[in-house]
Amino acid sequence: MYFGVFTPQYSALTTEQTTTSPLGTILAFNETMKIKTLSLLFAVSTLSYASPPCGGTVSCADDLSSVASSQGTSSSDRGITLRTNAFENQGLRSEVLELALSAYETAWENGDTTKRIITVIDFSMPSSEKRMWVIDLTDNTLLFRELVAHGSGSGANRASSFSNVEDSHQSSIGLLKTAETYTGKHGYSLKLDGLEPGWNSNARDRYIVVHAANYVSEEFVARNGRLGRSWGCPALRNEISKEVIDTIKGGSLMFAYYPDQRWLNNSEYLND
Repeated sequence: MYFGVFTPQYSALTTEQTTTSPLGTILAFNETMKIKTLSLLFAVSTLSYASPPCGGTVSCADDLSSVASSQGTSSSDRGITLRTNAFENQGLRSEVLELALSAYETAWENGDTTKRIITVIDFSMPSSEKRMWVIDLTDNTLLFRELVAHGSGSGANRASSFSNVEDSHQSSIGLLKTAETYTGKHGYSLKLDGLEPGWNSNARDRYIVVHAANYVSEEFVARNGRLGRSWGCPALRNEISKEVIDTIKGGSLMFAYYPDQRWLNNSEYLND
């Protein structure tokens, strides 16, 4: 049904015909009645849509969702729909994921990312446990759960010290953004840019990158009770490193968590 503005189409009768000819008078009368009838029909059809097409068993929210779906827009394009306890059975605590999603939403609103993938690292867990998760926020799926190393200056099995200073050999916490890949001394690697001044903003200059390492494996943990340590890089298993890098490269976000109260209270991404 057409809901545009109705524009009457008048006949081509001249003024002289309608005023001087009996036939003209009849035709003019008929044309006037057509216009009035069409105008009435238009008014009635408009009244039937004076209120939103919601009600009964269909809510406005449902209607909006169906409209978005018909336009090829999922609910995840309008906001995060992932439950914070979604991956607790995979070791990702709800309070950590909640902070990660909060930081992600702020970064999204700031235009810091257009990627619907987030990597979460929980440095409060020991290195002997799988403490890195890669999540696709488009369909709320867990893509990877992996071992990840921390810097030798941060601690042994458990990290407790973090830095943004070059040559500290410590890991950094906070929100980072993945950048370009390259091949270096550790093979295929991924550069990172820190988004939080004072906490990780020197990541690129410090060469804090994602790379593979022989000291990251279940076998290494079995022999030593912990992973080996990097110079601050989030190093991964050789077997999975390239696949993870190719998944998260090019502008996705990485959230490295540790319960540092000063960071939690001052991070712009957590307190926006």
